[in-house]
Amino acid sequence: MNAPTTRRLTVAQALVEFLAHQYTERDGRRHRLISACWGIFGHGNVAGVGQALLESGDALPYLQGRNEQAMVHAAVGYARQCDRLSAQAVTTSIGPGATNLVTGAALATVNRLPVLLLPGDVFATRSADPVLQQLEVPSAGDVSVNDALRPVSRYFDRVTRPEALIPAALQAVRVLADPVDTGAVTLALPQDVQAEAYDWPEEFFADRVWRVARPAPDAGALAEAVHAIRGARRPLLIAGGGVHHSEAEEALRAFADATGIPVASTQAGKGSLRHDHPADVGGIGHTGTATADALAREADLVIGVGTRYTDFTTASSTLFAAPGVRFVNLNIAPFDAHKLGAASLVADARAGLEALTGALSGHRVAAAYEAGYRAAKEEWERRVDAAYGAADDSVRPSQTQVLGALDGIVDDTDVIINAAGSLPGDLHKLWRARSRRQYHLEYGYSCMGYEIPAAIGVRLAAPDRPVWALVGDGTYLMNPTEIVTAVQEGVNITVVIVQNHGYASIGGLSEATGGERFGTAYRFRAGDGTYTGAPLPVDLAANAASLGMDVLRAATVGELRAALVKARGANRPTCVYVETETADTVPGAPDAQAWWDVPVAETATRPAAVAAREAYDRHAAGRRRHL
Repeated sequence: MNAPTTRRLTVAQALVEFLAHQYTERDGRRHRLISACWGIFGHGNVAGVGQALLESGDALPYLQGRNEQAMVHAAVGYARQCDRLSAQAVTTSIGPGATNLVTGAALATVNRLPVLLLPGDVFATRSADPVLQQLEVPSAGDVSVNDALRPVSRYFDRVTRPEALIPAALQAVRVLADPVDTGAVTLALPQDVQAEAYDWPEEFFADRVWRVARPAPDAGALAEAVHAIRGARRPLLIAGGGVHHSEAEEALRAFADATGIPVASTQAGKGSLRHDHPADVGGIGHTGTATADALAREADLVIGVGTRYTDFTTASSTLFAAPGVRFVNLNIAPFDAHKLGAASLVADARAGLEALTGALSGHRVAAAYEAGYRAAKEEWERRVDAAYGAADDSVRPSQTQVLGALDGIVDDTDVIINAAGSLPGDLHKLWRARSRRQYHLEYGYSCMGYEIPAAIGVRLAAPDRPVWALVGDGTYLMNPTEIVTAVQEGVNITVVIVQNHGYASIGGLSEATGGERFGTAYRFRAGDGTYTGAPLPVDLAANAASLGMDVLRAATVGELRAALVKARGANRPTCVYVETETADTVPGAPDAQAWWDVPVAETATRPAAVAAREAYDRHAAGRRRHL
C-alpha cells in the first residue's frame, strides 16, 4: 500500500493554499469562497501569513488597507454585493491590529455577512513571554487580546498546533458558507505556529465545494401559513435583507403580482421590489413611509420575509397595533422565524415565496384594500417630490435636495452606500430604489466610517457599476483612510461629503429626548463652556484632495447636479463636496412616522428633559409583546 501523499508547508502557507481551493455553489453557479485577503503587516503576521501570501501570488490575491476596521468593512461590502456567496479574508498583526478588528467583526455578525479574520497572536510555545503588545492576564495564561473577538464571531478558534489547523479551517469555511450561521469567523494564529512546518495530507488542498441549499418549507407549516394569509383582510409583507441574500426578488414580485399584498421593506430589504411596483409601499418603521406605517398599524397579518425585526422595524414594539394581529415569518434561520409568536416557515426566501405563491393560487386581497394603499403610495410620492425639489438652481441645497439631485442622474446600475447619521432616515423614506442591489444601507450596526471602505468592496465585486459613498462630515472624520487605498488600487468610487457641521441625527435625537443638542455640533468653544455659532475652519474637501482624490466643490443646486454628472463619468476616485442648508425654512424629509424607544431621564431639573419624559411615557404606553 502506498503511503499517503503529503506536502511540507508552514501553517500559514497551508492555510493560504487551503483557502484558494474553497468554493460555494448555488443554483449550479460556482464562486470562490475567499476571493482575496486584505492585510496590514506587523509582527505577528508579516513573517507568517505575509510570506505565504507573497508565495501564493494570484492564487489568493492580496489587498493593502490602511486601517484594520476599514479592511473588514471593505470585505463586508464585498460579501453583501456577492449575496454572501463569496467573501474575503483580513489579516492583522497582534495587539492594536487585532483589536481594531472588533468593530468590523461585530458589524459583520450583526448583519449576517461572512468575513474571515486572521489576526496574529502571541507565542503558543511561550518561548518569548511576554512579547511586544501582549496582554498579560495574571489569572489566565491562555488569554490574549484576540479573545475580545469571541463574542462578535460566529466561530472562533486559536490554532496552537499545526495539526489543529485542519479541523479549525474546515469549521471556519463551513460557517462562512452557511446562510444561517454566517458572520465573522476568527482564526487566531500564534506567530510562532504560523511559521512552523508540517507534513500536510494532499487531500487538505483539494478543491472543496460548499453547496448552499435552498431548503423548502415544511408542508404542515406551509399549510398553516396559507390558511392565515387566506383569512387575512389587511395583510402586509415586510421584506428584509434575506430577500436579497437569497436572490428572491423575482419570487417576491411574482407573489405581490398574484396576491396584491403590499410590500414594505426594512433598511436591508429596500429594493426587494422596484420603487415603481404598485405593491411597493416603501420603508417601514421609525424611518419608514407614512404609507407603510399606516398599513402596519392596521394589519391583521404581518408576513416577515428574511427580516430579524429590529426595533427600528417594529417601532420598538409599538407599530403593529391591531388587536389580534398575527405573524407569519419566512426565514432560513429558525431563530428569526419564531420571533413575535409567528407561524414559522423555516426555509430559503426564494423557495418559500415560490411555495406560498403556488399554494395561494387564485387568492387576492380585496380591491378596496389594494386601491387604498395605492392611493396612499401616490400621495407619499408627492411628498418625496416636494422634499427633492428646489425653488431654483442658485440656492444652497438641503440634504434631501442632495438626494434629489443624485436621484435625477442614476440608473439601475448605480449603488448607493450609507450607514449612519441622518442620511439613513432620509434615504429609507425617500430613495427610489431601481434595482436589487442599488440600495446598500448598513443599518444593523449603523457604523460610522463604514461607507468609504464598503464602497471599495462593492466596486471590487461589481467593477462595472457606479458606486457612491454618501457620508456626512461626522462620518467622514471617523474613517477617511481608505481613500488612499482606492487611489492606490485604482478603485473608482465616488464619495459625496455632505457638510452640515455636526452630528445631525444625534443632534435631533438629543433635542427630542431633552438633551438640547449638547455635544453634537462642530463649533468653537467659548471660555464659559458654551459653543459659538461659528463653524470650525475645517476643509474636508481639501483633506480628500490631500489623500489623492479629485474633488468637485458644489455651492448650489445647479453646481451640485453638474458635479454629480461629472463624478459619475470620472475614471478615477472622485469626491463631491457640498455644504447643505440646514435652516428650518427649507423643506426636508417628512418627520418620523413611528416611535423609537430611547429612554429619557426619569428625573430632571431642565424643562426640556421634563417635557421629553412626559412624551416618552405616552409613547411607551403603546408597547406590546406579541406572543
